[in-house]
Amino acid sequence: MFWLTLALFIFIFQIATILILEFRRPAKSVAWILIMFVLPVIGFVMYYFLAKEYRNRHKIRKRGIPPEEVRLTALRRSKLVHRPSDMNNGEFQHQERLFHLLHHFTDSPITGCNKAEILTDGQATFDAIIAAIEKAEHHVHMEYYTIRHDEIGCKFKDLLIRKAKQGIKVRLIYDGVGSYELSSEYIRELKQAGIETECFLTPRIAFFDKRINYRNHRKIAIVDGTVGFIGGINIGDEYLGKNPKLGFWRDTHVRLEGDSVYYLQEVFLKDWWFTAREKLSDPEYLPQHHCSTDEQVQIVSSGPNSGLEEILECVFAALAAAKKRIYIATPYFIPDESLLMALRTAALSGVDVRIIIPGVSDSKLVLAASLSYVEELMSAGVRIYRYGKGFMHAKVLLVDHLLASVGTANMDLRSFYSNFEINALLFDPRPMKKIEEDFIEDLANSHELTLHEIRSRPLRSRFGQVVARMLSPLL
Repeated sequence: MFWLTLALFIFIFQIATILILEFRRPAKSVAWILIMFVLPVIGFVMYYFLAKEYRNRHKIRKRGIPPEEVRLTALRRSKLVHRPSDMNNGEFQHQERLFHLLHHFTDSPITGCNKAEILTDGQATFDAIIAAIEKAEHHVHMEYYTIRHDEIGCKFKDLLIRKAKQGIKVRLIYDGVGSYELSSEYIRELKQAGIETECFLTPRIAFFDKRINYRNHRKIAIVDGTVGFIGGINIGDEYLGKNPKLGFWRDTHVRLEGDSVYYLQEVFLKDWWFTAREKLSDPEYLPQHHCSTDEQVQIVSSGPNSGLEEILECVFAALAAAKKRIYIATPYFIPDESLLMALRTAALSGVDVRIIIPGVSDSKLVLAASLSYVEELMSAGVRIYRYGKGFMHAKVLLVDHLLASVGTANMDLRSFYSNFEINALLFDPRPMKKIEEDFIEDLANSHELTLHEIRSRPLRSRFGQVVARMLSPLL
């Protein structure tokens, strides 16, 4: 009886600890309690190392603060948008609430002198980035979740080494988990050529510092502070369709010129300060650009070291403002309750809501969790499609003709709460038109699900999706 009582006490203590620490996010509490029931002791150890609340760590918040002169220089050189009436997009004239929310993000204001080019696949993206690096005269800054030692990875390695030998300053940040397969030989060759490389939280350090659950999921490149790239594409052969399981890889990236590159650069400088503890204050990192177009762009970054969920708040506000259409493409669809309600409400109000998710996925568990949301959304009028040409990895949101979002954040809880992410909000008709055209083509390559099809799925599939949904806050 003594040992039984002791075991019961320990179990109750573990459950109480989770309920107290995770009271702000009930869904996360349920997921961890489920794990506790299955793995009573091991589950609590997992919780201790994986679920540490990142944003409460004062030293981490402090390390994330950029040098002040970086921000001042960017503000002085940027053409900023301060009022809804200053927006080129006429639909914003009556969207004061949405505008003021976006304007509230003072770390990433709406900039007014930009040019955005939509890149629809891996080949176009790699060609554009390589072409920009070839022309580099001062520096190349790259930050990627995944870098692979494969054919395209070696092509970038050789190019960066060649540019470094020409006197170009090259810096590279890669994530310790996303790039865990990257060989030490690859990094050694870069360092021997004078390229500065930093790993964002190696798995060993992250594990013992209880931060392994928080990853740098950003995928950005900046050349000479005047050209920037942001989107869903890492550096690996699979993005060229060379993964035999996934096949064709559908993705979206953006090439930027103009004021927005300053804020893309600022994110890199923050992350370099975080990883290398080196302050980069050379004015050449924020040079005078020569972009003469007037496209308006906003760079929005978020992470667990912030007091806000900026990307989640942007997405929710955009969905709430929709009057005609909401188009979403995402590889991982695990919305929180606020987004689920916003999508259902929009569809019930007559908004054309369409969501494309993968037909074939790189994670069966995540796909099962995504499918668990389908029936309730379709019952409200949301149209769900499964992409059939290959793997859908694009992270795209298009709301009316109001705005489009392209970046690294998936439509899931991990991107909104746990990862370091970055998106570009585009407000002008030209890039939005290209995103719309790509989305329509993706619909043609997709299979639309029906309620009969969903309701007829086997009981085994239903049960698996329920379990996956309960665990989804941790995926």
